Amino acid sequence: MRNSMRRTLAAAVTVLTASAMLAGCGSDDGNGEDGSAGGNGGGGCNTGNDVTLQLQWLPQAQFAGYFAAVDQGYFEEEGLNVTIVPSGGDIVPQDAVANGDADYAIAWVPKVLGSIEQGAELTDIAQIFQRSGTLQVSMKESGIESVADFEGKKIGSWGFGNEWEIFAAMAAEGLDSESVEIVTQDFNMNAFLQGDIDAAQAMTYNEYAQLLESENPDTGELYQPEDFNVISYEDTEGAMLQDAIWADTNCLKDEAFQERTVKFLKAVIKGWAFARDNVQDAADITIAAGSSWGPSHELWMANETNKLIWPAENGIGVIDEAAWQKTVDGALSAVNEQGQNLITNEPPEGSYDNTYIQQAIDELGDEVDTTGADYEPVEVTLNAGGN
Repeated sequence: MRNSMRRTLAAAVTVLTASAMLAGCGSDDGNGEDGSAGGNGGGGCNTGNDVTLQLQWLPQAQFAGYFAAVDQGYFEEEGLNVTIVPSGGDIVPQDAVANGDADYAIAWVPKVLGSIEQGAELTDIAQIFQRSGTLQVSMKESGIESVADFEGKKIGSWGFGNEWEIFAAMAAEGLDSESVEIVTQDFNMNAFLQGDIDAAQAMTYNEYAQLLESENPDTGELYQPEDFNVISYEDTEGAMLQDAIWADTNCLKDEAFQERTVKFLKAVIKGWAFARDNVQDAADITIAAGSSWGPSHELWMANETNKLIWPAENGIGVIDEAAWQKTVDGALSAVNEQGQNLITNEPPEGSYDNTYIQQAIDELGDEVDTTGADYEPVEVTLNAGGN
């Protein structure tokens, strides 16, 4: 990798410094669905080459393409100096953009739909994840094989806006939130393995791997996929679009901001194409950037994240209208355990816009494979504890 170590170490320093600077910006429910009203609150739109990208969580291979774009010099080739800011739950990504503390942010679509209904003016400019990565996992003997089987069960959820797929899928099955016991779940699988939850929430790229890295006390060996029933929300009516890149809607009216956005997206596309074609390098880059996961876990995460992006039939980041509408419909139908709706109205026109990602794809031309039509995941062996 070209100057890989130098660039990665520089990226890690930038991430840590920026995190300390911005730790107080935004509310304290880092993955919350409620956003701040209004447009860019920072006193104008940044159209310069120093760019801030706000993540929705800590450095890990879920964000490998952005770190790869730094490490491989793709942002630099576009004349951009990009600072990647993590959130450990202390920053709401969409708030950072709405308040003018970041130029772009990574956030799940349903969470931002909630913010938009509260008055935030934000636009999805690139839908990086084309598929949902959320699972509900139960023990094989539980008999929970579909969402319809949730009735009367203890269903784990992280909350903070991560629960809306659960409630949308339940609504599609005619189940209301009172038909289950929602158990607040930490961002691990401990409560599930202890038997406190019947079906735990998990991401394909993270918590599910944590299960497969854990020892089955009945066998003394690591748990195997056949030990579990796994419901993928992608296969339900509750599936919602997840990691997207968001920008301030009003800033996108500025021609200079538009031009800089296309440059930014070109580098992002290159970064994710690199992560697709160099999975081990992508995992190594995110570890160097500050991920605390072990090497086999990080490689699993890089591989599973790629599956949510590739293949991208219309090009990476292009928002599919049907998938967007399915997300909106699910958000409108979902009612949580407090009887609250995520949204009550269709989001306004301009909540997503393919203009900039399509221009970035067109400008890259044959330089980069932007669809990954021949993409094949690699085989990953998880070790105990993700080591």
